[in-house]
Order: sequence, then C-alpha cells, then structure tokens
Amino acid sequence: MSYLESNLKTVPVGWRKILFINWPLVFLLAAVASAGFVMLYSVSGGRPEIWAEPQMKRFGLGMAVMLAAAFVPIWLWRNLSALGYGVALVLLIAVELFGDIGMGAQRWLEIGPLRLQPSELMKITLVMMLAAFYDWLDVDKVSKPQWVAAAAALILVPTALVLRQPDLGTAILLLMGGGVVMFAAGVSLWYFGTVLAAVGGLVFAVLESRGTPWQLLHDYQFRRIDTFLDPGSDPLGAGYNIMQAQIALGSGGWGGRGFMQGTQSRLNFLPEKHTDFIFTTLAEEFGFVGAFSLLMLYALILGFCLHTAMSARDRYSSLVTIGIAGTFFLFFAVNMSMVMGLMPVVGVPLPLVSYGGTAMLILLWAFGIVQSAHVHRPR
Repeated sequence: MSYLESNLKTVPVGWRKILFINWPLVFLLAAVASAGFVMLYSVSGGRPEIWAEPQMKRFGLGMAVMLAAAFVPIWLWRNLSALGYGVALVLLIAVELFGDIGMGAQRWLEIGPLRLQPSELMKITLVMMLAAFYDWLDVDKVSKPQWVAAAAALILVPTALVLRQPDLGTAILLLMGGGVVMFAAGVSLWYFGTVLAAVGGLVFAVLESRGTPWQLLHDYQFRRIDTFLDPGSDPLGAGYNIMQAQIALGSGGWGGRGFMQGTQSRLNFLPEKHTDFIFTTLAEEFGFVGAFSLLMLYALILGFCLHTAMSARDRYSSLVTIGIAGTFFLFFAVNMSMVMGLMPVVGVPLPLVSYGGTAMLILLWAFGIVQSAHVHRPR
C-alpha cells in the first residue's frame, strides 16, 4: 500500500474519488481531442468559429460528464444497464417512426434544442447490457446454446434497426462490439468460427451469383464492390472519395506539408474533411510522424483501459471496460482502414477528432464508466 493510500482515512470520500481518478487517461483523451481542434481549425481555413470552437465547448461538457460518471459507483451503472439499453432501443424505434432525414439517411431525432443520434448511444448501452448479462449468468452457462442465442438477440435487434436507417458502419460496430464482450465473457470459439465461416460462405455466394438468374445483389451494389477493389475504375464517380483520400495520405510523406498547407483539404478535394476523412488531412499536413503519433495516443488509451479491466475485482467492471475499449478500438481502426482503402467507405468518424456532438459526448460518458470502474475497485 502506498503512502497516499495509507493516509486516506483522513480525506473526505469525495476528495478520495478525485485522487483515484485515472488522470493519465484524462490527459491522453485531452491530447487526442486537442489534435482534433487543431485539424478542425486547419480545415476551416483558420476560422475557429466554424468547427473548432463548437468542438471545444462540446469537449468541455463531455469532460464534465466523464468526471461526473466517474463518481457514480460502478454497481449503480450495472443496475442501470438494462434501463439504458431499453431507452436506446426505444429511441432507435422512434428514429424509424419520426426521425429526421439527412444525406439520404434517417438517423437523428430532434428532442427540443437537441439533435440526437440514438445509434451512438446504443454502441455503449449494448456493451453495458451484455456486461450485466454475463455478470448475472453463471460462468458454466456462458456457452450454452440458449444463452448464446439470448446474447445474440440483444445484439441483432438494434443492429437490424440501425441497418434500416441505413447505417452500415454503425451496424458493423454494434456486431463487432457485442462480439468483443461475448469473447471476453468466455463464449466458446466454435461459435465465432461458425459465424466467420457463414460470413465467408455468404460472400462467396454473393460473388458467384453475379450475372445469374439468382443474383443476390443489384447491379449498382456490385459496382460498389468493383469500386472498392479498384477505385481507379471510376475515378470521377464512386471511386472519387477514396482516390482523393489516398492522394492526401501519400502526399504527406514522412513529415507532412505543414500546418494548413495541405492542398487536398485546402482546395476542397477531400470529401467530409471535417468528419469521416479528417485523418487524411492530418496525414497530409503532418505526415507519417503525425499519423503515427495519433495512433500511439490511441494505443495508450487502450492500454490504460485494459489495465483497469485486468485490475478489476468484479466481472461487470472487467467486461464493461473491455467492451468500451474494444468499441473505441473499432472506431479508429475502421475509420483509418476506410480512408486508406482497406475497407469500404461506411461513414465512421474518427473518435475525439472528427467534428460531432453526440458521438463525442457519449464516448466521454463511456470513458466515465471506465473511470468509475477504476475509482471504485477494491484497494
């Protein structure tokens, strides 16, 4: 026991919680968000009021939410998991019935002055629900078919609702995030192998069906596959976005062109340069060094989350922390793979860097739950 911990009996409980917060994790999150502020300032042409200032205000609010969540006992978050999942599910149904349409998708709800994207909330509440489910379930029942089916239903119901919006990127994150919690809970690898084999068989069947009477996709959907495999086949159409992103990535070189000197973003060649494709702007202006530095910050955040998960004494704290860390990893891994042409463009923002309100606030709330697990673990 450290000198600090041995003398904490004289410190009020509230102050003890402040001392036990994982402050290195807080500073890492602030460092990543600061990189986002810098890039939003750059892509706006030096006009902070457009994107950078609103993002700073949201981050400040999000940090307050994170610290408030850290003070809530982790057992209370466990007890609220089913309620949070239910609320997110109801909001997804409300999107289906009353949601606003933007850019060809129906993903948002207008609640007074707030514009909420319920699918972002579901990414975290799904992890919480699965962690609570496996905390409740006896360990020897984890791989029983009926309980695996129950967990799969918890994942597939919101995934189906999100696919109807349509939002393929978030649907993929829900499936994979739920899979992370199931894997961490100890579900047999045979189930994961079966799912992977089924996916591989489905992909093979889709490709083989092309040009046959039983073709499984429309012609335009096959053209999207062709564009993903060879963006140069349609450089001014479907392949334009990814080709411009790859030009920006390549032109950055080792050290980059310099702050606010990126031609692809400054001349508006890059699509969605303040959201989904902001990583390409960073790579163009700061090169490999800047991109690798951001990746290392993400890796350190994951490291602190996994340390909290391994030091937790209760199953819920461990599973919810691993689930949030896994979901966070999927956020930036899918975004970076997308803009580099390693995955189809599915519209996943770069966490804490891309411009956005709902995504940032909910992600920082999720890190508040990680902090709660860290603060309230037995010492």
